[in-house]
Formats: sequence, structure tokens, C-alpha cells
Amino acid sequence: MSTSAEDKAKTPESFSNLKTKTPPKNSVGFTSIKVVLGHVSKYMKLGDALKISKNLNQKGGFDCPGCAWPDPDDERSALGEYCENGMKAMAEEAQNKTIGAEFFAKNSVDELANLSDFEIGKSGRLSEPMYLPERASHYQPISWDDAFKKVGTHLNALNSPDEAVFYTSGRTTNEAAFLYQLFVREFGTSNLPDCSNMCHEASGSALTETLGIGKGSVTLDDLYKAEVVMVIGQNPATNHPRMLTALEKCKNNGGRIIAINPLPEAGLIKFTNPQNPLKLLTGGTKLADVFVPITINGDVAFIKALLIKLLEKEEKEGGVFDTDFINEFTHGYDAFVSDLKTYNFEICLEASGVSKAIFDDVYDLILNNNKIIICWAMGLTQHQNAVDNIRELVNLLLLKGSIGKEGAGTCPVRGHSNVQGDRTVGIWESAPQIFLDKIENKYGFKPSTKHGFSVIDAIKAMYGKKAKVFFGMGGNFISAVPDTLYAAQALANCNLTVHVSTKLNRSHLVTGKEALILPCLGRSEKDYQKSGVQLQSVENSMGIVSSTKGVLEPCSEKLISEVAVVCGIAHATLQGRTKINWLQYKDNYDLVRNDIAEVVDGFTDFNTKLKQPSGFYLPNGARVREFKTKTGKANFSLNKLPDWKLKDEELIMMTIRSHDQFNTTIYGLNDRYRGIYNERRIIFMNRDDMAIRGLKEQQVVNLKSEFNGVVREAHNFKVVGYDIPKNCCATYFPETNVLVPLDSFAHTAKTPASKSVIVTVEAI
Repeated sequence: MSTSAEDKAKTPESFSNLKTKTPPKNSVGFTSIKVVLGHVSKYMKLGDALKISKNLNQKGGFDCPGCAWPDPDDERSALGEYCENGMKAMAEEAQNKTIGAEFFAKNSVDELANLSDFEIGKSGRLSEPMYLPERASHYQPISWDDAFKKVGTHLNALNSPDEAVFYTSGRTTNEAAFLYQLFVREFGTSNLPDCSNMCHEASGSALTETLGIGKGSVTLDDLYKAEVVMVIGQNPATNHPRMLTALEKCKNNGGRIIAINPLPEAGLIKFTNPQNPLKLLTGGTKLADVFVPITINGDVAFIKALLIKLLEKEEKEGGVFDTDFINEFTHGYDAFVSDLKTYNFEICLEASGVSKAIFDDVYDLILNNNKIIICWAMGLTQHQNAVDNIRELVNLLLLKGSIGKEGAGTCPVRGHSNVQGDRTVGIWESAPQIFLDKIENKYGFKPSTKHGFSVIDAIKAMYGKKAKVFFGMGGNFISAVPDTLYAAQALANCNLTVHVSTKLNRSHLVTGKEALILPCLGRSEKDYQKSGVQLQSVENSMGIVSSTKGVLEPCSEKLISEVAVVCGIAHATLQGRTKINWLQYKDNYDLVRNDIAEVVDGFTDFNTKLKQPSGFYLPNGARVREFKTKTGKANFSLNKLPDWKLKDEELIMMTIRSHDQFNTTIYGLNDRYRGIYNERRIIFMNRDDMAIRGLKEQQVVNLKSEFNGVVREAHNFKVVGYDIPKNCCATYFPETNVLVPLDSFAHTAKTPASKSVIVTVEAI
């Protein structure tokens, strides 16, 4: 009997041999070099590794498929413009083994589902298209033409185009993403959920409302020149390691760094730059001047406490706020001040969990400096009040005039390498009308103006059998989304699930009645088409569009590009009713970029600009104090404290990544910056909370969450005592995504509240 979709979606509940050490007080350095060499030698061919290291993130080279941290505009390191986790990503993409028909003939879907996510990912690169027939136990090979026809047949059999869901991950290039959304819109739907729905959607919502653009306003040069950089709800050493180099330059220029996070993270304590021999020998650079151990979801309370004290000082002495900036460029100041005065400083500080002494250190830095940058990531965006979190940060920057000037501004640090670019070129379930009008004027069909499905909406639609085809352009959907068991049943209810991927992941094992795996080229591989080896483009976290061009030979002759996948499916699906010559695009990507230049703002002369070695900046109104909001100015906002209470036995849990992880990709079983080795099924707890519950180190427990009357469970986790605020705990995802309620999400943004899940811990 076949294993259920829910069981296939869950990570195995068995343990490895957990070992713990005291977390280090330093990051990167010689250890990082050693780890990189270990991954490269174990998983890659030596020649491929050398080519990759010389070309990764270099001008004229290819963009790392990991995070979206920008490359320097000027000189780039000849030793290697990459980080430890970037090379782990390359060891994952450029694996030295491939899998195809023989592998899948030997391994059933049920057998593969019993593997850990680490084992699944390390099975090898996918080398040919695979098809899982209805009721079959094994994937079998299928030709590209038959795969395209299969997708087209299912799509054309739907009662409405809105019965299809077209998901996108952040690794998809601008060219592929633009064609993908164009095909989806010509097919007749706006169902374009993407990974930004689960990470920085709250940032985009808050920034668009307050500053008129859903992107950050700073450049790398601004980071170097800032007087204060606040890093809040972010762990750069693991998630964006090259950011540490920028923070080090800021420190060397006299800047100060405030780290605000429930966990003390080694990368923000001290950084040993592996490309600086002197630093390697002398022990690195201290980064954080102040570490703020905030309680989970205490961010609005802490920022509001700062605002209260700054306002008191301004009204008593003046000179604290940039009143010239406020008067000329902002709207809503008086209402903001009136609302702020209704809050009590002591209540806010207590809600934040921060001591008065640490608060005072932060207050002094903000009070006495005006070139302030605030950087944040999912520690702020995955709460029900996530939009409030970001808007409150903007309030602080507006008061200090720290928007649209050198060394100051907003810096949402995006996760996946082109998640920002995908949104820019049209991957959006609620695209603005002006964009849809340009599509209509250019191509002659009228796109749907109906608000499409976000990720959460898509899961509900599939669960309710209102959506019957799921198409995933990259990513590992089942391991990324909340409420794992519900989402697994949602996918199982589909008639067809399709995944465009470079390697195997758990989403390929949680299928609809039929399933397809369509293997594509990786970033590192040459993309041969009729007009020659193709160039593509990406947009980084600071709005720079640059080229990416692979250097390795494809690992299989049966791989095709994402662009070719989209063109083939569009041609097979739309057939005689299309107004677009889809097959021309895959022969020459210059044609795609010519279209983007006509349709997407900021891409005029795209093909010419892309030849610039460092790429080019897209327009950014907030960067130059042109605020394209409804008021025409930067808007202050009114934000409430989060309204939740814990019962005596409850903890608030946040899901986090290990250091051997990027998003849902597991590179290994260690988290050395937190002193964890050989295990992922753990829960970090405050030692006082352990004592209250009678729990000991490495004791095995079950976790439960209850939301709106629904109980969710995750079994077999080992307790690890840690320096985390009382009543808080942390666990790795995707192992505990099963506990995250689908209906707990950010207002106006629908990012899942994966960083504030109320749980109980039960000893086994």
C-alpha cells in the first residue's frame, strides 16, 4: 500500500548522533576555509570547482544561486568573490553524480520519501525528464515533447485557467521569470504565487505604503559610510555571509553596529575575514557594539520604546529629529506623535524583554547619529504583525531623516538570489494595472485583472480541489510552506504536479495523481541555443541588475534551460490561439530582453546596459527622496503592540535555519555557530524554562501547537539548553513547519507567522 502524502511530506523522525559544543564567539576564518574544501572535495569534480571559484560572482561570470547579497560595484576579490555557503550551494548544484531512469527504476517514491532531506538532496543532479503515472510507484523517463504535451493537455482540460497554480522560486532568472508570467497571463490567470509570499512580502507591503517602493533604499557604499547599522531579525553569517565583509568595512570607517535578535549569533559577535591574512592571524574584527537579546516578536515594543524616549528628548530640548526633512518630505507626523503618546515606555520595554541598560546603549547610538541603516530579514517578516514591524522601523528612520541620503536608509536583505528580480519582471499575483496595460499593448491580449492566489491561497484552493494543476518553477514547495500535512494533502488533490528543478527534493515525492520532474540547467552551466551560449540576468537585494553566464558544460545532454521549458510548455498549451511566437525566444534571449525593455520600467536599452561589467541600478524613488505614495510623501504609520499572551506551560517558537542550510536545502547536519553537530531534530530552550519543566539536556520531547482549535504535533526532538530569552524557543525548518498554522499570517501580506508559533513541550 502506498505511503500517504502526509507521511511522505514529513521529515524522518529518527535521530543522528547529536553532539554539542559551546557556541563559538568568532565566525568564518580558517574553519570556514576548511569546511569549503571539504564540501568541494567530497561532492564536486576538481576541475569544475576551480572554474566555479574563478567565475562565481565575478564580472562576466555567473551569479551565485544562493542569497541575493550584492557584489561590489568596483573591484572584486581575485581570491574568490564568494562565501562558505555559496560554495556549499555550488557543491549542491555541480554535484559529481547524476540521476536518471536507472536511479528511479531502483528507488520507488515511497522509498525515497523515507530518506532525510539531506540524503534526498545529495542523491545527484537530475539528468532527464521523469514522469509518474497515476497509481505508479516509480518515476519513469519521458521525452521533452511528451512532457510538454502532458502539461498542455492537463491545463487545457481545466474548466477555468484559475484552476491552475504557477509557483516560482527566487532562483529563476529575469528572462525565464518574464516569459513564465507572460505565459500564465496569456493562459488566462493571475495565479502566480512565489517564494516572496513566504519571506519579504511584508517588507514590500510596508515599504510600498510608507516610502512608495517595495525595495530597500541603500547601496553597498551606503553601508560602508553609515554611522549606525542596526541588524535586526537577521543572521548574516549563515544566511548572507558576504554581508559581514560590508559590516567590517563600516566598522573600519568608524561605524557602529547594533545586533537585535533572540539568539546571540557568532557572525555578529566577531568576523575573521578569510581573504585578509592579517585578520586570519590576529583573530578578526568585533562587529556588534551592542547585542540586544530581544524576546521573540518584541520588535515593535522595543522600537516604540526608543521612539517614546526620542520624542521626549525632542520635545524637551529639540535637535533630535530632522524637522526639515519631516516638514518637507513626510506626511502624518502629528497623528503619529499623538498615537505614540498613548503608549507607556515601561510597558513597551517590558514587552520587548530587553534590560534598561542595554536599551540605554541603543538609545544613545540612535540619539547621537543621523546616518542610520536598518537591515532586517525573516526574523521580522514572519509574524502576524510583520507589516507593523517594518513600518515602525520606517518611523524611526523618518524621524532621524535617515532616508534618501548617503549612509542611511532601509535594507531588507532578500533571501534567494533573484526573488526581487522575479517580482520586478512580473511574478506577482496582484500586479499593478499599469503593468497589465503594458502587457496588453505589447502582445494584444487582455490579462486577467483578478487578484490571483498567493502561496497560502493556493494551498487552500488545492486542498478544496478548486485548483487541479500545480506547476513549480524551481524551489521545494512542500518543505517551504507552513502546515506541512495540510499542504501535502492539497498537492495530493491535484490531477498533475510539475516541478522544474536541478536536483531531487521532497516536493517531487508529494505528488498529484500524475507528476512530472523537468530537469533544467543550473546557473553554473553553459546554456547552448541556436544563437550561441546565452547570457541571462538577475537583480540583487539592492536593485542592481547584472549578467550571469555559466562556465561548465551541462551535466547531461538531456537538460534544457528554464527559458526553453517555458517556451515549450507555452507552445504546447496555447497552440493556435496564442498571439506570441514562443519558440523564437528560446533561440535568442536578446529577444526576451527587448520585450522586457518595452514592458518593465527601468529596463530601457536592457541588452546594452547588461554589457556593463557591474550591471546597472534600477530606479529607486526612496533613494532620491521621491516618494511615490498616495500622498506623494513618505508616510508615518500607526502600529500597535502585538496582542498575544502565553499560558504558563506555553512557549513562543521561531523556526530558523542551521548553518548547513540555505532555505530548504540541507548541506549537512551541523550548525557549528550554535555548537550543534550531527542533528537537526532539536529545540533550543532557555535553561530556566527547562528546569521549570524538569527537562534535561538532550531529553526527547514532542511539540504541540494549537491554533483556532486545531492541534498540530511534531514528534521526537532533543532539548538543547541555550542563551535564548525566557518563554522562547527555536527549532529548525522544515522539520517544524508542520506546527505552523496556515491561517496564522501577516495582515495585508500573508507571510506565514513561522517566527511566532505558540507551542507546548511534552517529555516522552
